[in-house]
Amino acid sequence: MSLAVPAGCAGTENSRRALSVDDLLVGWNGVDDLWVFAYGSLIWHPGFAWRERRLATVRGYHRSLCLWSHDHRGSPDNPGLVFGLDRGGCCRGVAFQIAADDVPAVFNALWRREMVTGAYTPRWLTCHTEAAPVRGLVFLLNRACQEYAAGITDDRLLASVRNAVGHSGPCLDYVMETERALRAHGIDDWRLGDLVRRLGQAF
Repeated sequence: MSLAVPAGCAGTENSRRALSVDDLLVGWNGVDDLWVFAYGSLIWHPGFAWRERRLATVRGYHRSLCLWSHDHRGSPDNPGLVFGLDRGGCCRGVAFQIAADDVPAVFNALWRREMVTGAYTPRWLTCHTEAAPVRGLVFLLNRACQEYAAGITDDRLLASVRNAVGHSGPCLDYVMETERALRAHGIDDWRLGDLVRRLGQAF
């Protein structure tokens, strides 16, 4: 199911967002709790109430520092990088269970946070947990977006993470906080661990 707002949709930003969330929730009975998969800053700063938290794996996608940030973790002149879920491999993260009563408010807040630039495409995917698989909302990388950092060199990646600062703080803090949150949950992301070592940061 495509969850993007159709091109040419009229109305204010709020009305477009509402239509997008409504599209996402088509078929939801309003009674069942829903799940959201976190792989980056949502792990350590979800910004919403949750009922249960489980370690989960999404297959077919991997965590990648592959999106330019010109505001939150960088600037137009000195963009930083943030995580997306790119095609291939698998990703270990955290699934949050959202109580049914909280779903409309939480999902609208997620849209305001994640769907501003079109860098992400939301999908319902299977999140594999030790207890049982759950169907969760996952924000996937939109490779067609302007923010996609395709073919970035290692040197530029390292320089951007070290030096970029946005209105949410330094890019380096964002990367380090995500790596710490993963380790705190017992998640070993060797790519991110290698990046942290190359950045010269002590664990």
